[in-house]
Amino acid sequence: MSEATRIIGIDPGLRRCGWGIIESEGTRLRFVGAGTITPPVTGALSERLSALMAGLSEVLDRFSPAEAAVEETFVNQGARSALILGQARGVALVTPAARGIPVGEYAANVVKKAVVGTGHAEKEQVQMMVRTLLPTASFSGADAGDALAIAICHAHHRVAARRLRALA
Repeated sequence: MSEATRIIGIDPGLRRCGWGIIESEGTRLRFVGAGTITPPVTGALSERLSALMAGLSEVLDRFSPAEAAVEETFVNQGARSALILGQARGVALVTPAARGIPVGEYAANVVKKAVVGTGHAEKEQVQMMVRTLLPTASFSGADAGDALAIAICHAHHRVAARRLRALA
């Protein structure tokens, strides 16, 4: 049997950044932890991004994941909001990468399809399936639930990628 791999899923945001940790062993998943990082909403952007990085670093130190997955952001708002969210996403990508942790990136519809079976699932459906797939999961808020969904998506995709490599 394969060894369990600890995965962190990150739902990037500068106001609320969700994180979720699971362990994946083959097709079996186990909940480890979840939460939300909430940097200050005031102050210089650089200070807020630094607080986000410090929060993510603390989670990485505490749980020592071997792999990371970050959701690609889809923004329907203005250019300024998209730029700020993109900067928060950059922090979410670089914080684990700087520690040598491989980082996967997944579009929201790919995450939904991996967890629910359809790329157009509603948030409530995703949350319900996360609780079904991880019955011991304890989390509050959509951000942490979304982060767990991202980790689940990565776990599913890494199994398929391993099988494809074995066939090659």
